[in-house]
Amino acid sequence: MSQNYRALTRAYRPQNFEDIVSQEHVTSTLQNAIKQNRLSHAYMFCGPRGVGKTTMARVLARTINEVDNQVDGEALNQTLNIVEIDAASNNKVEDIHHLRESVRIPPQNGRYKIYIVDEVHMLSKAAFNALLKTLEEPPEHAIFIFATTEPHKVLPTILSRVQRFDFRRISVSEIVQRLRKISIEQGITVDEESLHVIAKKADGALRDALGLMDQAIAFCGMHISHSDLLQALNVVGTERLFEFTDHIHAHSADAGLTLIHQLLQEGYDIQEFLVGLAEHLRNLYIAHYSEQLYLVEASDDTKNRYAKQAKLFSREDIMRMLHFVSETQIKIKDAQQPRIQFEIMLIKLAHMGRSEEMNALITQLEDLKKNFSNQISGTSEATTASTSNESEPAVSENDKPTLTEQEAGHATNGSAISDPSEILQEEPALKPQSTPQQEASSPNSGFNFLGAPSLGSPSSKLEASIGIAEPVNGHAQIKSTVPAQPVKIELETIKDRWEDFLKEIKDEFPLTLHLQVQRAEPASLKGIDLTLKVEHSFAQKMIEEQKVELGALWKKLIGASLRLQAIVERSDQKNTEQSLSPYERFKQLQQKDPIVKHLVEMLGAELEY
Repeated sequence: MSQNYRALTRAYRPQNFEDIVSQEHVTSTLQNAIKQNRLSHAYMFCGPRGVGKTTMARVLARTINEVDNQVDGEALNQTLNIVEIDAASNNKVEDIHHLRESVRIPPQNGRYKIYIVDEVHMLSKAAFNALLKTLEEPPEHAIFIFATTEPHKVLPTILSRVQRFDFRRISVSEIVQRLRKISIEQGITVDEESLHVIAKKADGALRDALGLMDQAIAFCGMHISHSDLLQALNVVGTERLFEFTDHIHAHSADAGLTLIHQLLQEGYDIQEFLVGLAEHLRNLYIAHYSEQLYLVEASDDTKNRYAKQAKLFSREDIMRMLHFVSETQIKIKDAQQPRIQFEIMLIKLAHMGRSEEMNALITQLEDLKKNFSNQISGTSEATTASTSNESEPAVSENDKPTLTEQEAGHATNGSAISDPSEILQEEPALKPQSTPQQEASSPNSGFNFLGAPSLGSPSSKLEASIGIAEPVNGHAQIKSTVPAQPVKIELETIKDRWEDFLKEIKDEFPLTLHLQVQRAEPASLKGIDLTLKVEHSFAQKMIEEQKVELGALWKKLIGASLRLQAIVERSDQKNTEQSLSPYERFKQLQQKDPIVKHLVEMLGAELEY
């Protein structure tokens, strides 16, 4: 390489506003300010790296002072009227004091003395404060131009004294256009796909793109091929990404594992591949609609491939695949074996069920449900028709059973009940009488002929029973009886049977639970919901854990299960107990807790206080 060689980033630095790429909103504003002689005393250029902030400052300084184009942009600092300061290395208060002293000196030639402060956010807080007065009231011949990639680190008092311009990232198409122009001027042969690879790798920074172009020329020479470029920049090519998604579509985990092995052998970074795969899936999602292909940053041939492969997956499948890839990117950062996590992701994607299969299964289930409903409906209609066509047995007027008005209104006799709620509002009908001997000899005493609890059973509540009327002409007549009224339980009943309840607990449950329930007190009863008052949260937790079993014990005592709920109540009596002396509380504890009392009596324990 010749000693006079200059890197592309330096050789192709813009010299005027027209050469600056993708910052038209800034260039047009500055040009109009120059034409109208409305220049501000301070500007702030903000934006990501490599988008032209320092270049814009130099072009503005060159235009204001009308510096000849023969003077290189980097040589502007050697003139007396344009001063460049690196705030990263000159960030102390003493440096700002020196700047304030030099600002007083008027320009030797030209209209303004311009100070370009790069990376201004690196100044210390004291240095910023030292600059405030000079920045707010500078001499008429002084203009400050600040450049920073992190404007949030600049003091608000500084930002309020400048005109701020935010630079945007340069699009892939604009970078490709610039690289194509430079390659023609340099006599470099490069294909369109390679230019897109460099532009996407630059991530919106034209300076980075020119540096990558220099690197590609150094590796490939004046003829840059796509395969050589991928090897030089260690970039995962779109061909590998298309191959990877083809293996996923074919449910071929083995072929995918082989591809992963090849990628790692070739030195590709797993995180870099996952970043490329996420972008690839994003492009597939967009390519489902041809109207949105302009959002895909690729060549026309690659866009067509995206549109073709997008038809292999539904948008729902691509969204799930993107979720797997994003999840793996997070896991790999802390994983001790990144390759294993990468391969697990591939296996998940390969064996993942497709949305078409799920939709087909749902459709089959819906059809099965519909057919089953139709069969039930058809069977019901056939049964109704056959029942209505059967001839009823002849019954004489004298043989017909005499029914009350309520019984006649609710007799089933093969017809459906129109409103079951009406039955619950009626008085219970009398069941067929039987002698005490028949009841005693019956093995199913308390149950009707279907095995359901009869009206006489204490556990029956709102349950309809079916009785058999006297036979008429040899035919047994089935009539429905009205359900019994629900058993009404009072809180007094609970309190009366409380000792029996405690005895049942003592026989069937641990002693610890018995002690806690023994200290509880029935507070209220609403229906079958019994609320107990307890002294502390430990008792509440124990009762809540066994509330189903405890509620079932009441069925032995009152014929119905209850739903228990424990609440902690801190009454005034508890507060009074806190005011008692330790000896008095120890005495009360012995009275309440038989275990403590037994220990005191057996061991002769005394309280020390």
